[in-house]
Amino acid sequence: MNSKLIKELPELVRNDIISEEVSHNIQKYYEGKGAATPNKLFLIFGVLGAALIGIGILLILAHNWDDFSRSIKTIIAFVPLVIGQLCVGYALVKKKGKTWKEASGTFLFFGIGISMALVSQIYNIPGDFGTYLLTWVVLSLPLIYLLKSNALALLHVVFLTYYSCEYGYGLGSYNPSPWLFFPLIFAVLPFYFNLLKQDATKNMVAILHWILPLSSVIVMGAFIKTEWEFLPLIYIILFGLIYNIGSSSLLKKERLRRNGYLVLGSLGTVILLLIMSFKDLWTELSFEILMNTQEVYMVVALFVMAISVMLFSFNKSEKEQSNLFKYVFIAFVVLFFIGITSPGIATIGVNILVFALGIIAIKKGTDGQHFGVLNYGLLIITTLIICRFFDTDLSFVIRGLLFVVIGVGFFLANYIMLKQKSRKEIRK
Repeated sequence: MNSKLIKELPELVRNDIISEEVSHNIQKYYEGKGAATPNKLFLIFGVLGAALIGIGILLILAHNWDDFSRSIKTIIAFVPLVIGQLCVGYALVKKKGKTWKEASGTFLFFGIGISMALVSQIYNIPGDFGTYLLTWVVLSLPLIYLLKSNALALLHVVFLTYYSCEYGYGLGSYNPSPWLFFPLIFAVLPFYFNLLKQDATKNMVAILHWILPLSSVIVMGAFIKTEWEFLPLIYIILFGLIYNIGSSSLLKKERLRRNGYLVLGSLGTVILLLIMSFKDLWTELSFEILMNTQEVYMVVALFVMAISVMLFSFNKSEKEQSNLFKYVFIAFVVLFFIGITSPGIATIGVNILVFALGIIAIKKGTDGQHFGVLNYGLLIITTLIICRFFDTDLSFVIRGLLFVVIGVGFFLANYIMLKQKSRKEIRK
């Protein structure tokens, strides 16, 4: 309930601002809204408590495990699963609130994993850890939609990422690619879109805005097996795709700290371009392209997706046309194939791109009176200059002077913006 507003209602009635009936209706509305909204702290501790109970049961059983017979062990193995199902069934039949569903769903999620692990251990069922994680994730997937659980959606993405890393990384080209990552991540998207449609301001929506793109960034390297030269190309297109999703109409109005797509896409692009701004890396990329490889298919698929999302989110306004962050992946694709035969041209092109991104970020921060974006642009240019210190023969005096100039630039840019912001506030 909005206690501050409720306290002011009697004074508003006394001063004839609102009637007694309106005051009563407002109070009744907020009371009903407060009853319908679950206590966030209770919800968090409910989910955390369910997870800790599951872990605690596992530790207790592990301590006394050798003292039990095989039949007793089998019964005990199914106890967490049965308890979790009973709790979920009770929450559904009795139409319990959000906290009950989140806590019981979390307990059942870990109950599934515990029961699978115990049964495998009791009967010595062969299998690797990656297969175990995949089975766990698949069996738990329907619970997300059955309980409409935010916690289960988050656990699904986290454990799916864990499975993909366990399955795809480790032995390089000898490890298979975790292709099941894509259908299983797509399986949770309807729930994600429904959350966006219902209330895009929820904290869980913001968390998923970060977790989903971060998961794709972590897992993408597992699909590069033989042609490692394609790694920067694949990732720059991926970051372009992520950035364009963040700048689409669905997420464009989100605050920067809640828009993980925009932040990760921008940071990933800049960091990768800064790495590729060194000529030595381009000289190592001179190779013969093999078209019939998994990496080439990944490049084509990601490029088509990035272009499609970019066209979908295209805005005819001048500001959007000048936003190089949306199109930089296209420029890098061209430079990448030029760099195979002409590393020098590619190096110069990448340095120009990084500098342009810094200038655009500074302009965007200045136009929007956003100190974070302004300093981000200044930091991009500063980092580019520092990178050039490593492949040039400038004296320490010149380097010192450059740092002084950069420091003065930081100060002046922030000072001028602060003064402009103060003048606008005074005019208002």
